[in-house]
Amino acid sequence: MWNFGKYQNKTAIVDENGISVTYRQLQEEGYKIGNVISRRCLVFCLCTNTIGSITGYTSFVENKITPVLLNAYLDRELLNNLLDNYLPSYLWIPTKLVKEFQQMQSVYSAYGYTLLKTGYIKSNDLFDDLCLMLTTSGSTGSPKFVRQSYSNVLSNAESIAQYLELDETERPITTLPMNYTYGLSIINSHLLVGATILVTEKGLMQKEFWTFFKDNEATSFGGVPYTYEILERLRFYRMKLPSLRYMTQAGGKLIPELHAKFAEYAAANEKKFIVMYGQCEATARMGYLPADKAVEKCGSMGIAIPGGNFKLIDADGNNITEPFVTGELVYEGPNVTLGYAECGDDLIKGDERNGALQTGDMAQFDTDGYYFIVGRKKRFLKIYGNRVNLDEMDRLIKGKFNGIDCASTGVDDHMYIFVTDEGLADQVRDFVVFKTRLNPSAFKTIVIDEIPKNDSGKILYKELTKYYELQRQERNNL
Repeated sequence: MWNFGKYQNKTAIVDENGISVTYRQLQEEGYKIGNVISRRCLVFCLCTNTIGSITGYTSFVENKITPVLLNAYLDRELLNNLLDNYLPSYLWIPTKLVKEFQQMQSVYSAYGYTLLKTGYIKSNDLFDDLCLMLTTSGSTGSPKFVRQSYSNVLSNAESIAQYLELDETERPITTLPMNYTYGLSIINSHLLVGATILVTEKGLMQKEFWTFFKDNEATSFGGVPYTYEILERLRFYRMKLPSLRYMTQAGGKLIPELHAKFAEYAAANEKKFIVMYGQCEATARMGYLPADKAVEKCGSMGIAIPGGNFKLIDADGNNITEPFVTGELVYEGPNVTLGYAECGDDLIKGDERNGALQTGDMAQFDTDGYYFIVGRKKRFLKIYGNRVNLDEMDRLIKGKFNGIDCASTGVDDHMYIFVTDEGLADQVRDFVVFKTRLNPSAFKTIVIDEIPKNDSGKILYKELTKYYELQRQERNNL
């Protein structure tokens, strides 16, 4: 897929310990793993931002072995449920975790990762064009995955490389997990052009991250809205980063104030700030705001990527042709994925979407054809890029805490759980953090006298907005 042979002796990946691999070594690793497995099958990859994780992933894809990409530290009960559901033939895991899977046979190791043979007698048939699977939500351990084809992944990587004008001189640094569609798209698009990827498990708040960034002259990074909130607190605008060329943002809508600040910073410092729009169901990216429009079109998610097309439809499915009229955003393009899988039997399914995706986002376009997201059709938030279904979360809370009355709402990267029992507030928050495995700072419980409801008992979510709007104002004033 990536034509590693074209770049051969060029460095493909460098990690925070100074270890590096060339494109030739990536290719050779693919040959070795292909010889060990020697057949098309399903592999669970427990991902980290390391050389071993990426070399395994590329080896599987190059050998037509289908990887399922998961967080290496996914709750083990949830992982066991997924194993029982999908019956993968192999696991590719950090070697330090092998002791957790003693019943499985180790058959190969490289770069701190080990290939385990699961021993399942049964395996599921795979659709010929099924390249990989990613979870739709990093939050609640749902067995629902997005099925991405080889043509989906390649076409989206090519499109991203085109509109970002990527070449082999790029040196992106990892700030997002590779099992997340945005993080993976950065890897795919840069490997396609022979760039050097700087991989680290360190976070933005750690000094080691910025030392690695500067020592290796990183040229770009990507982030979700929360990433940019952290950067502002770190006084990013004052940092001396001469190697930085561009920054990208996706995974939820950035508040206009931050969009403006980073756009203006980039314009004043000869760098690029590029807001993007995407979903796992479209492989990764669907839209982008060109860097030269970042200030002028502040708040917009942009235009369709090369090879794609946007349109808006009304409640009856009719096309909206007038600007500033709200409708559901529909995307069409070769990167629209095959569909979902909820069990092993779904892996043989073919293309169920036929190149069209109703995004569930409500949007408008202006007189220049630039799109603006104005809301969502369904109740979910993106927390650090992970989709969290609010109705599902409310059900989980009520199932855990018998008799509790609660309602979840908020904005991207900030979820507010309203409860009426002050004594359970901390326990509810801890439970949500545990279930989602996401940064605790994204969640806050708010105690109120009663959950507002109409005469038929439906929750009046609009009545709750004044609470989280107040929280936002307080946060912005810090």
